[in-house]
Formats: sequence, C-alpha cells, structure tokens
Amino acid sequence: TAQAVTGAIILLLDGGMLALTGSLCASGAIGFDGALVCTVALMSSFGPVIALANLGTGLQNTFAAGNRVLDILDEQPAVKEVVGGKNIVFSGADARRVTFGYGDSEILKEVTLHIPQNQVVGITGRSGSGKSTLLKLLMRFWDTDLGRVEISGENIKSINTASLRAAESFVEQDTVLFHDSIEENVKIANRDATHEQVVEACKKASIHDFIMTLPQGYDTPVGELGDTLSGGERQRLGVARAFLHDAPFILLDEPTSNLDSLNEAVILHSLAEERANKTVVLVSHRASTMRIADTTYSVENGRMS
Repeated sequence: TAQAVTGAIILLLDGGMLALTGSLCASGAIGFDGALVCTVALMSSFGPVIALANLGTGLQNTFAAGNRVLDILDEQPAVKEVVGGKNIVFSGADARRVTFGYGDSEILKEVTLHIPQNQVVGITGRSGSGKSTLLKLLMRFWDTDLGRVEISGENIKSINTASLRAAESFVEQDTVLFHDSIEENVKIANRDATHEQVVEACKKASIHDFIMTLPQGYDTPVGELGDTLSGGERQRLGVARAFLHDAPFILLDEPTSNLDSLNEAVILHSLAEERANKTVVLVSHRASTMRIADTTYSVENGRMS
C-alpha cells in the first residue's frame, strides 16, 4: 500500500512538473531545452530517493534470510554418521518391538516385522498410520525410541553409514530433482554408471519412451525441482534411481501412487523380475500393487498385524 501511494505521488509530481514547464515554455519564459532539462532532472531524482527509503525494508528481509541460513548451518543431525562400526552383506532385516514418535505423538507402538532375504514384503494401512515412518527407520533417518532395527542381524546403529546406504535404495512418494539434465538426475544413484546403464534403469521404470520423445532426450533439463515434469514422471525417475543403485534391499514408499495402470504394470513387472536377488519392502494403498508381495502386513494405529 505504501509503495502504491508513493508511486501515485511521484506520478502527480511528474505530471505537475510537465504541466508547469510546458506552460512556461509556451509563455516564452524558458526555452524548450530548459523545460526538458527541468522535467528530466525531476523525474530522474526520484529513483535514488525511493531506493534509499526502501533500504530499511530491504535490509530487514536480508537479515531475516541470513538468520534462516545460519539456523540451518547450526542444525545438528538427528542421527550421527557411523564410521567406525561394522560393514554388512545384506541378508534380511528385522524390526523388534519398535516404538517411535515425533515429539509427544507416538506413531509406532512395539512393531515387530521380519523381512526375509529375496522376498517382497507389502505394507498397507491408512494415511498417517506409520508406514512411511517405518521405512525411514529402516534407512536410519531416525533412531527408535524403544526396540531395535536390525539389518543382516546387526543393530542398525552399529553399521557404518556408508555400508548401510550401499545396501539400501529408498524411493519416496515425492522425488526430489535438481536443476540438471534427466541423465544427471538419475545418475545421482550411481555416479559411475554408463549411459547404457542409465537407459536400462529408465526402461525398467517405464520412463525411457517418454524421455525419447523429448527434443534433447536424456540431456533435457528438468527445471528447478523438476517443475517441467509431471508428478508421475518424477516418480518414475525416482524408481529409475533405485534400479540404477542396484542395492540388495529396496524400500518403496507408494512408488506407483501417481501412475496409471499401464506404467504401474511395467514397474511391477520389473520388480518381479528382480526379486531373485532383491529384497523389497513395498508400501502402498493400492491392491493392484500388492499383487507381487509374498507377504502383506497391515499397520493400524501404529501396530503391525
């Protein structure tokens, strides 16, 4: 509002000056060059004055942004990286009487789950029941409040973080993309991958044909946070990352929620083909997605059944 009022006042003053100099020039009191210089001088003087007046507001925004950056830099990770622990060869996973909550809100209550090697385990349940939280505990994004999570028989807290990340692939509902090409976004999962490996992963994720319709193919930029792609396309690129990472333990959180039946079928077929040497935990509310699961569990009110 203040800026609008200031702009209106400036416009009125400019108009008044233009009318005055025009009148003086018409009466012969000043020449045309004098009228022009006065008018231009007045109009050009407002810019620096306005900039100086707005300096306080600009500085406030700058300081606020700087404080937010400093707050982020001062943040401590919820889970510390393990570097002097154990390395693992994946042979299954377990949650043993796991209890976890955010603040005062308890999400999981004494959940026990066995995930055998080379099996597809499905987890269903209503939104907010704790399905996604369980996957993040298996990734050790957080530590449990009570109970323990084990990978290959080892407490996840004692496993070297690099070894744990090498053994797991995680696909969330919302795939984060960076302002780079499609190929570079997929290769985040494996920086040493060849172009042929990227293409093969994208074929398994049912995104290759779409990529080939783009003018630049795999070199097409995805925009800031992938804003040039639809939700389903971003989701399939996230699945392609999981295939490219080629970890023995794959965690999928609603991997087909934004996909049509055809693309869902292609991805599920690829997962079924990989099941001989992969262990998959599949979270979904779709009955069609759960068809490939060997065992299905339900989470209700934080409890497993």
